[in-house]
Amino acid sequence: MSRKSKGSNAERELIHKFWDCGWAAIRVAGSGSSKYPSPDVIASNNKRIIGLECKAINANKKYFPKTEIFELEKFCRIFGSESWIGIKFDRTEWFFLPVDELEDVGKTLLISKEFAFSKGRKFDELICS
Repeated sequence: MSRKSKGSNAERELIHKFWDCGWAAIRVAGSGSSKYPSPDVIASNNKRIIGLECKAINANKKYFPKTEIFELEKFCRIFGSESWIGIKFDRTEWFFLPVDELEDVGKTLLISKEFAFSKGRKFDELICS
């Protein structure tokens, strides 16, 4: 399975989880390839709006260019939504972190598997917080 299809499938899985819990959620067409900043997924329950950058990976850490996170924050600020990172390591459930909790390691930001397991929120914690 290609990296792109793995990410798309993971995003679709997440969309279903939101809908199953009474939230509306959509994948954003062209996220990452548009000249305008946009998240991968937008979800709302009429009380909260969440913009998510989603990653499904088979490594133990994920580095994010600061510009990628800046673009997510910019969109979410203009849109009026919270900005979160959703990360799914192989054979694990989803973990979610607000962008300000990513570890700054110089030119990039980092989420390690250990950090996600200890500080990340599970799906139920994300939608109930």
